[in-house]
Amino acid sequence: MRSSNSVFQDNQHNSESNAMFIDIKGKAVRKWAYAVMVFITSIAGSWMMYEIFSESGITILEIVLLVLFSITFLWISAAFWSAFIGFILQLFDIDPLKLSRNKHFAAQVSKVVIQDRHAVVMPVYNEDTDRIMAGFEACLVDLERTGQLEHFDFYMLSDTQDPDMAQAELTAWHELCQRVGTLSENIYYRRREENIHRKVGNLADFCQRWGYQYQSMIVLDADSVMTGECMLTLVKAMQQNPMSGLIQTVPIPVRSQTLFGRFLQFASCLYCPMLATGQAFWQTDSANYWGHNAIIRVDAFIQHCGLPTLKGKAPFGGDILSHDFVEAALLRRAGWDVVLLADLEGSYEEIPSNIIDYATRDRRWVQGNIQHLGIINGKGLHTVNRLHFLFGALAYMSSLVWLVMLVLSTIDAVVRATTDKVFFASNYSLFPAWPVVKTDYIIMLLSATAIMLLGPKLLGAIVALVRRREQFGGGFALMSGALIEAIVAIVIAPLMMFYHAYFVLNVLVGKNVSWDAQGREGRMVPWKEAFKRTWVASAIAIVWGAVTLALTPILFWWLAPVLFGLLLAAPIIRFSSSLYLGKLSRNWGMFVSPSEVEEVPALRKLRIRLANMQRQDEVVLSNPAMPPEDWQDMPEQSFAYLSSSVDMPVQRFASDNKPS
Repeated sequence: MRSSNSVFQDNQHNSESNAMFIDIKGKAVRKWAYAVMVFITSIAGSWMMYEIFSESGITILEIVLLVLFSITFLWISAAFWSAFIGFILQLFDIDPLKLSRNKHFAAQVSKVVIQDRHAVVMPVYNEDTDRIMAGFEACLVDLERTGQLEHFDFYMLSDTQDPDMAQAELTAWHELCQRVGTLSENIYYRRREENIHRKVGNLADFCQRWGYQYQSMIVLDADSVMTGECMLTLVKAMQQNPMSGLIQTVPIPVRSQTLFGRFLQFASCLYCPMLATGQAFWQTDSANYWGHNAIIRVDAFIQHCGLPTLKGKAPFGGDILSHDFVEAALLRRAGWDVVLLADLEGSYEEIPSNIIDYATRDRRWVQGNIQHLGIINGKGLHTVNRLHFLFGALAYMSSLVWLVMLVLSTIDAVVRATTDKVFFASNYSLFPAWPVVKTDYIIMLLSATAIMLLGPKLLGAIVALVRRREQFGGGFALMSGALIEAIVAIVIAPLMMFYHAYFVLNVLVGKNVSWDAQGREGRMVPWKEAFKRTWVASAIAIVWGAVTLALTPILFWWLAPVLFGLLLAAPIIRFSSSLYLGKLSRNWGMFVSPSEVEEVPALRKLRIRLANMQRQDEVVLSNPAMPPEDWQDMPEQSFAYLSSSVDMPVQRFASDNKPS
């Protein structure tokens, strides 16, 4: 197999002669346009806040508040303008990459003949056996339905460490092979005895042992489902675009049954396509990787994505946790395009069914994303990839910033309320020094903040109403669902802010996190667990509310939505996790999602297989045979830090898995 450098040079030489379907125009102009809109908005907001503070003399506390506000306003400005761009492009059906009237990507490559061989890999770790086998089978059978399975091999890459679960996997695998008959010639199961370097090590082990056979690999998560047409489109796209190193799809949530799960699923289906379209516009060829439901050029991945172990303790040392962001940055640094296909359908995933499981998943992501701040200065990284690192960290750190701002604002208000107002600072003053309040600036700033926070929801509902109303059960179901979703989002936002702030503090003090399998199937959260996970937040809300109500009643009513969400956190968690209420909402036509209106064959296959799963007695079975190996080391990548205060990577992990 040739080196990635030789392949890269050949790609440069042949790129003009290939049929290029991912033709990105005006990359520099659109990035600058986006940046200018974000920074002008941020500066305007920060200036208004400064004017509000400075009129009566600015204090040290207010300077701190101004800095914190500027950080959060920058974050919401970036999110708003990305959403607004996505809204315009989707409303007028304009492709975010080519900036021309949209001819959906699947149609563009429909006549392309697939060449070479490709792998579909599903890394799993202590997952529900029935679910992973049913999902794996659904993808396999749906691809076979297209008549193109001969170009593919499927791999289940198990890192399961629990002995009972490992035995269940092996038994279920043999049952799967019997069930699919001759299709078993295209599927393989490999289990590692040790979970070395987590998912990163799992995929690296596959690439180093068997990657030589394949041009590309489609990476699925344990809860992923992808249609055969979607997989074919990804392969054809990479085949016809020789500079592409990674192509990411937009995974759409499916199969949620609880009230919270259906709420989250509806919101994702409604807003994610628009948000992804906006991101694709300004990210251009430097898009992000979300760790699954994407296709990767195997040779490029082997040569440029060997991740090191970083010196030091958490959060900046140890294994790179949110590896996907880093792998995308390394591919882009090596000259490969990383592209987000926002309009490609047939890519699905599952999401946590309740607020506690959802927050637990975020806890892992918080540490991984904050860790990126330690490598953000890596030499050679593309500016957009640095922004991915920054925005990914701010997505969670902004919650801590908002909480600190609320606390400092409360302290400031209480101090002012309990301090005698001095209107004559001097004994010789003839006129009082009246405090001045710039009401017009306050109203403008509050209005702008509300528009940027809630505006994307309205824009997403409008574009869906124009373009996709039937997928949500009609216009009334869509708009009523969007209204209820906005209200629910406001109610649960304080609790999520509290959780994220707590997680960020844990990470900053060096408290590590275990990356275990996440819960996906619907469950009713017991009252005991709900109170255990929320009593601190509720107690803080009671004290906070009592102090502000007694000393600054006006501030109390401003804080009421936040205090209400924290005070009722346990009942919110309990009732939102209800399967009964989830079913009731479906019967009432609330939170209707496209996958419920029209079920694609792959999802139907998954549902039927899960409904008919019969667990047989587990017996001792031999490990399945694997293809011949041809080991290739993954060269360890150096970030060549610009900051000498951050340790260099030191440990090469390729040899950890190498067979003797």
